[in-house]
Amino acid sequence: MIIDFHTHAFTDSVAGKAISSLSETSGIAPLTDGTVKNLIEFMSKEGVEKSVILPVATKPSQQITINNWASSVSDEHIISFGTLFPFSDNILEEAERIKSLGLHGVKFHCEYQKFFPDEPDMYPVYQKLAELGLPVIFHGGWDPVSTDIIYATPERFAKAISDNPKLTFIIAHLGGMKMWEDVEKHLAGKFDNLYLDTSCLSRYIAPETLYNIIRLHTPDKILFGSDSPWDKPSDITVMINNLPLSDSEKEKIFYLNAKKLLNI
Repeated sequence: MIIDFHTHAFTDSVAGKAISSLSETSGIAPLTDGTVKNLIEFMSKEGVEKSVILPVATKPSQQITINNWASSVSDEHIISFGTLFPFSDNILEEAERIKSLGLHGVKFHCEYQKFFPDEPDMYPVYQKLAELGLPVIFHGGWDPVSTDIIYATPERFAKAISDNPKLTFIIAHLGGMKMWEDVEKHLAGKFDNLYLDTSCLSRYIAPETLYNIIRLHTPDKILFGSDSPWDKPSDITVMINNLPLSDSEKEKIFYLNAKKLLNI
């Protein structure tokens, strides 16, 4: 079994425009058309049983609409997270509504939403999410939209995690895309309430670096993720299968850790 903890899809009405824009920004050809239907078809070809969709609100007015949509597409194949826009007026109320909709957590993207994860004004939000039992997943490290300022650095995350020990943090891209030394220094193996996912790594990380971070953080706290439609689950699977990990450790990464975290 494989649970892909990091995928993206959009409403049918905006999928084409969104995928085209993101592809132009990243220089990466998409592997789906951005719709949920096509994601499910892609999952079947790639041997993925369940996918976690991680939507991102890029302005406050999008929260309610996106979260309603995320709830509506959830089924036996799709597990949806919700999204919050930092510092929006109704952010605590929307966090409660995310819980009531049956969504499984909250996605933030510091590079798109332009905030540092350790900003004290976000701490009441983190406390609310902890109270609600909702894990939070962040983009980690560099992104094609990054400027000379990278908001989602391992050092910033370490401060936020340390200050909010009751909240479950998940940092995508193994803690910080293209910032592997900082991941090892500030995050790997440092926190019990931190998970890292493996998304979009097949083109960005050497196998020995991947293995070292997994070992430092332990396979118990690693989640399989592809960042579909920007990377193939099968490519990430090959990378992990080629590492000197035991079968039981690989099972934890591929699906057992996700099942436990999501309570499914």
